[in-house]
Amino acid sequence: MPELPEVETVVRGLKAALPGRRILGVRLAKTDFIDDPAVLERDLPGTVIQQVRRHGKFIVLELGPARDGAEKLSLFVHLGMTGQLVVYPAEAPARPHTHVFLALDDGRELRYTDIRRFGRMCLMPRAEQASVLGDLGLDPLEATQQEFSAALHARKAHIKALLLDQRVLRGMGNIYTDESLWRARIHPRRLGANLTPKELRALYHAVQDVLNEAIRSRGSSISDYVDSAGEQGEFQLKHRAYDREGKKCFRCRTPIRRIIVAGRSSYFCPHCQPTPRRRKTRNSKRENRNSKHVSISRKR
Repeated sequence: MPELPEVETVVRGLKAALPGRRILGVRLAKTDFIDDPAVLERDLPGTVIQQVRRHGKFIVLELGPARDGAEKLSLFVHLGMTGQLVVYPAEAPARPHTHVFLALDDGRELRYTDIRRFGRMCLMPRAEQASVLGDLGLDPLEATQQEFSAALHARKAHIKALLLDQRVLRGMGNIYTDESLWRARIHPRRLGANLTPKELRALYHAVQDVLNEAIRSRGSSISDYVDSAGEQGEFQLKHRAYDREGKKCFRCRTPIRRIIVAGRSSYFCPHCQPTPRRRKTRNSKRENRNSKHVSISRKR
């Protein structure tokens, strides 16, 4: 699934191609991933693309009104697992599974292709953006170290689950969570509330470094991801933990392991990222005392 670096890469490409372009027409194929297809067909033609930005894993096109007095609109696109948003010459053959064609005033088309159609597309007045984006958490590239640490340290959940929770950090996914935890030497089953200030600081810098390096490499092309020009990314060549089960750790040569955390495969180094120690509860301490008492009695 495209994560923050992939979406950011697509957005940066679209920023160079779309602002100022007028949408002349809309052509749709399958529409089960579109909130209201009729609204797209009715309200998109005539609008001008004023801005392209990223919010978490959403691509947001801010649109100027098609006519005087009309509302400013926002087009939201979530790529799901296999979505692609690419600008093509209008005469270019359409790829299989292309479901949305937006004709632009410069002779090109913005096309949305999605094999599995797990993405989402919706058009709404700009003033109603909170209905789509309101529950999302901090952007990991914009958050300060203090905000980042406070968001994670306040929760008694596995750190892997917290990093994946879009209500905590918007945009993080499985790949960059595993890569960040490996760099910070933190086991994915550590509890956020139990991380020390030093560990939280290390994780903050690891997340920042991994995401920025991935953006510079135009993301990770594991399956279907391509950027806005249809080109693959290269960061998959720099993965140090994700999908490397059985391969030697780049730091210590210990084989990478895979476990399930928060319902997701999690790759880590058992040497560099030691398993968290279980704290003894009062009941377990009492049981230990009782077992010692029984063993002493038997000896007598």
